Amino acid sequence: MNRRQALAAAGGVATAAALAEAAPAFGAAAAQDADAIVVGGGLAGLVATAELVAAGRKVLLLDQEPEASLGGQAYWSFGGLFLVDSAEQRLMGVKDSYDLAWQDWLGTAGFDRGVDDPAGQDYWAYKWAQAYVQFAAGEKRSWLAGLGVQWFPLVGWAERGGGLADGHGNSVPRFHVTWGTGPAVMEPFEKKVRAGVAAGKVVLKFRYRVDEVVRSGGAVSGVRGTILEPSSAPRGTQSSRVAVGEFDLRAPVVIVTSGGIGANHDLIRRNWPARLGPAPRTMITGVPAHVDGRMLAITAQAGGRIVNPDRMWHYTEGLRNYAPIWPGHGIRILPGPSSMWFDATGRRFSPPDMPGYDTLHTLGSITRTGHDYSWFVATQEIVDKEFALSGSEQNPDLTNKNVWQLLSRIWQTPEPIQRFQKYGADFVVAPNLPELVAGMNRVAGNNLLDAASLKRQIDARDREIDNAYSKDAQVMGIRNALTYPGDQLSRTAGAHKILDVGKGPLVAAKLNILTRKTLGGLQTDLQARVLDAAGAPIPGLYAAGEVAGFGGGGVHGYRSLEGTFLGGCLFSGRQAGRAAAAAL
Repeated sequence: MNRRQALAAAGGVATAAALAEAAPAFGAAAAQDADAIVVGGGLAGLVATAELVAAGRKVLLLDQEPEASLGGQAYWSFGGLFLVDSAEQRLMGVKDSYDLAWQDWLGTAGFDRGVDDPAGQDYWAYKWAQAYVQFAAGEKRSWLAGLGVQWFPLVGWAERGGGLADGHGNSVPRFHVTWGTGPAVMEPFEKKVRAGVAAGKVVLKFRYRVDEVVRSGGAVSGVRGTILEPSSAPRGTQSSRVAVGEFDLRAPVVIVTSGGIGANHDLIRRNWPARLGPAPRTMITGVPAHVDGRMLAITAQAGGRIVNPDRMWHYTEGLRNYAPIWPGHGIRILPGPSSMWFDATGRRFSPPDMPGYDTLHTLGSITRTGHDYSWFVATQEIVDKEFALSGSEQNPDLTNKNVWQLLSRIWQTPEPIQRFQKYGADFVVAPNLPELVAGMNRVAGNNLLDAASLKRQIDARDREIDNAYSKDAQVMGIRNALTYPGDQLSRTAGAHKILDVGKGPLVAAKLNILTRKTLGGLQTDLQARVLDAAGAPIPGLYAAGEVAGFGGGGVHGYRSLEGTFLGGCLFSGRQAGRAAAAAL
């Protein structure tokens, strides 16, 4: 007797309220006919479902949010993907390889928790990292291209590192921006899932909140939970939590793809590590409110092991959104290398705390000041050339695949940046430094900044511009960036003095700490099976995406090379779907 027959014999049934919404293909026996239940309709969940359908399996896809939010956080993303030795890199003259990428990954991740011990927190994370970098250097691009995904030809250079060849950071540009941003990454998998619905292979159940992963005889046998009232909440906005019923759904496989903890500030602070300094008192939020980490605890109650909960990824360049979609909605500046970076008291940060170099090191430097914010100081020319905003909705040219709108960035400040400068609470524009500093103090609500002190530091940096060489690490970084055609064309202003009046007014941006990604999570083996405290796979239970630390309970280790979050959802969702389909 296989697991399907065993569950049927056990009489697993769904409530009438749940069955009422089942598609005709499943009919009244939805709970008994389903091969798998996928919990979470984000990117990893869509990919896993698509893989199960491709293998001929029947899937119940559950999500507590309304249908408008299908795709989860991936929809709102910039669409950056980590690829190695790609056609786009070669076009830009970038020489990349698996060996170089693996060197960068290891120097960035810093795996140190039992890599060689099957019981170690990093044992499976390390194996997932190897597999993922091989995927990124191998079939990842061709697989996605075969699904119709395309990329903007100028490859971005994110997380440039801490200054050592074998340390943190990308040695070369690897950040491939998807043509169409996040929605274009999500689209082919949503199409596959909806085709599965039409073929009677998938039932989508929105407003189904899972409260329990059910185990029978040691194996997972389904999920129980609460049916929430229907909601017309637009994508990303907060939906109600009013309960109207309960459900009990059964299947021999459950795949958890529910995301991370980025909207749960209390849980973030509870897991905050001392190495990142004191936990911030104030943060803005980079993900919708439903990204609350509930399923981590629920899956742990079913026996799943959570590892590396103290590893997380939050951004240091957050802006308060003047038109928020979700509570506390923040947007990240994707900076070029030229803005001067000061702490809340007006002290310039030292390397590697420079724009685009080492996110988490800078985060710790900020929190150790005793303040939860910092400042960029730039010229309008720097803003025009170097400032971009993360998020599909902040890049309508790329998202809508509008070539002419994209080309307009050459001669004008992108409209989303213009709007944040005009309406946002965190920008200050002034014709001279004393007025700029006065405005910065006004925005911060204090008098911590002194114009004379800032002028001394800016003058010192500006003197380094007089020669083609410098001892200032940031100035060296600017000149290094200008040797890469992608940066020179689109992401780096020509080296100039901040106090050069010919470069436009001065601009300051107050930078808030922006919550985002969970780097730890449910420990999984390379088949995406969730492991228990003894390191054994729990029969029938799988996990993928952020809830699993993007694979293995922490594929990134301590830090990310960027472009690896969507990619981690793609890879782990694919692994989970294929492994579960093969096991049924």
